Amino acid sequence: MSWALGYVDDIALAAWQHVVLVAVSVGIAFAVSLAVGIWASRQPALYPPVMAVTALLYTIPSLALFALLIPLVGLGRTPAIIGLVAYSLLILVRNTATGLREVPADVTEAARGMGFGPWQLLVRVELPLALPVIIAGVRIATVTVVEIATIAAYINGGGLGTLIFSGIQQAFPAKIVTGAVLASLMAVLADVGLAWLERRLRASRAA
Repeated sequence: MSWALGYVDDIALAAWQHVVLVAVSVGIAFAVSLAVGIWASRQPALYPPVMAVTALLYTIPSLALFALLIPLVGLGRTPAIIGLVAYSLLILVRNTATGLREVPADVTEAARGMGFGPWQLLVRVELPLALPVIIAGVRIATVTVVEIATIAAYINGGGLGTLIFSGIQQAFPAKIVTGAVLASLMAVLADVGLAWLERRLRASRAA
């Protein structure tokens, strides 16, 4: 505790780097997955190969994937973000496509009968109804990325992993505990916050 009080600025910087790493990675993955998920939901034959590719990326060990990216983009935050985006795609694409597929057919038919075009149907009917399922995917992806982002410290990606790994190298338990506790707390807060949002969306959908 005394060490943490003496290095508040360093701890805050590591925590902020971790937040930025997670937010940027999930944000990029969400944008990519939204486009791919919409496309896959419209083309059933393409859904299996898309999921196979994202599942393959998900199965690669995190440190191995980061190492494979180093010769391509070097060390730092860039390979970390690329790797974290890759790990998020399976969950986000699957939930986006599933949410859109679960929109009741009678609802979409009624919207078409009211004169809605494809984009109006997507934006005003399908996406709002699919949003709870999509947010459930964002919730899982965010918690996963918070955890995996600690490994990014190995490739100079920053974040709370820097405290954990430097603590291990220095045999300094206070650093290890501080980094681990803050990373765990960040994951819990993200899970609780997104779970609350998911419940609100489901409640508004049922109303």
